[in-house]
Amino acid sequence: MPSVDLVEMGESAKRCRRRIVDMVYKAQSGHPGGSLSCIDILVSLYKGVMRFDPENPEWDDRDRFIMSKGHASPAVYSILRDLNVLTDEDLDGFRSMGSVCQGHVDRKWTRGVDFSAGSLGMGLSFGLGSALAARLDGSDRHTWVLLGDGEIQEGQIWEAAMATTHLEAGNITAIVDKNRIQNDNFVDEQMRVGDISSKFESFGWEVIEVDGHSLSDVTAALQRARGSGVATAIVADTVKGKGVSFMEDNPAFHGAAPNAEQYATAMEELA
Repeated sequence: MPSVDLVEMGESAKRCRRRIVDMVYKAQSGHPGGSLSCIDILVSLYKGVMRFDPENPEWDDRDRFIMSKGHASPAVYSILRDLNVLTDEDLDGFRSMGSVCQGHVDRKWTRGVDFSAGSLGMGLSFGLGSALAARLDGSDRHTWVLLGDGEIQEGQIWEAAMATTHLEAGNITAIVDKNRIQNDNFVDEQMRVGDISSKFESFGWEVIEVDGHSLSDVTAALQRARGSGVATAIVADTVKGKGVSFMEDNPAFHGAAPNAEQYATAMEELA
């Protein structure tokens, strides 16, 4: 487990936010809102808790990270760049033909990526398989799955949650990026998901609720989950588009790029 330096992690989160906006602006395509909402979680995970070697990202006994809401790929690429797994040139090619930084995370293309995404709802099932494989291998590696709160409208999520407790997989943590907005509108307008914590608890999971933008609180929750020995769901309250005023809580920036004027404003705010 890496040592925790909250000051450096805060600087990392700032760098990653700038990279997210820059990638999406240059491509004039992508999903900035959900990437900005979850980046503090990824920084806390990669720099505070997860067993991951940036110099050997294919290390067999590493923890596994599953970005189930795979359209938030800029967040993954930005933290991998901060760890020097990817380069600035890689990020500059975001969403361009032949780039290692595709629109959705893809393990065939990108070093450091463990799961190929696209359709939503599959990540927790994949994560359960990863956790069971670790148990069969006699390894104490942990599997981390990041879900969107819109994504958990998918029934497969709850099938996987039920199977996880039935199979007594205690080496898996689901993290819900609860930013309250999905592709078309606010989650409650599209389909209410209700009390997420109570739902996971009803399936036998331990639940931790946390401010998803507090690096110290998120790191503590992740550490607790890794050591709990039972399947744990971390429900992280976040703000879609966090850090950029005109993107915050704005459904329009779920999957839209800023124009030149908006880009300049965003980068000034993130300086």
